Amino acid sequence: MIFVVVPAFNESKKIGRVIRDLFEHGYKNVIVVDDGSRDDTARCAGESGAKVISHELNRGQGAALQTGNEYALQSGAKIIVHFDADGQFNPKDIAGAVDLMNTKKLDAILGSRFLDTRSNIPFFKKFLLLPISRLINNFLTGLKLSDVHNGFRVLSDEAAKKIQITQDGMAHNSQIPQLIRKHHLKYEEYPVEVFYEENGQGVLAGFKILYDILIDKIS
Repeated sequence: MIFVVVPAFNESKKIGRVIRDLFEHGYKNVIVVDDGSRDDTARCAGESGAKVISHELNRGQGAALQTGNEYALQSGAKIIVHFDADGQFNPKDIAGAVDLMNTKKLDAILGSRFLDTRSNIPFFKKFLLLPISRLINNFLTGLKLSDVHNGFRVLSDEAAKKIQITQDGMAHNSQIPQLIRKHHLKYEEYPVEVFYEENGQGVLAGFKILYDILIDKIS
């Protein structure tokens, strides 16, 4: 049974469309973890048919994913998909990733926007921010990935039990590969499409991600 975990913070304008797209592609077990949103994210997600779990306070994406993983496992999930709430991912990519996991008996699939040419990555991200993040992450975790800050993942139930996310913020993107290596989990990267909008994450948000990675390593 496949469960899709969607961490969400102030995504009332997009969450409904994301859930409807997932439903249209056959994914009915959608868990939205409303991470202390100040808008109508929880209501919109519930009205769209998702199971909604709410954090009273904004704890961070890592905490939301861990909450979603725990609920999915308790509900009998055999495969857990991490999927962003902002509409950047393509639900069509889920089927191929799951097929690859089953065919090769993998524990984890990690999405990468660099393995094909579908994603129109902004110049700053493509040639500066993401390469720097990749170098830092590969050095600190020992897991060489082409894309270290991609929120698209597929985990087996056994992998999800071993990957206990304790980094509440964005440093979970560094912690998850580290735990995959620690527990000797079989993994592969998989090409996923990422849609970008003009009002997406800016430069400061990008450097905040780098800061979170470094804090994770020295704390």
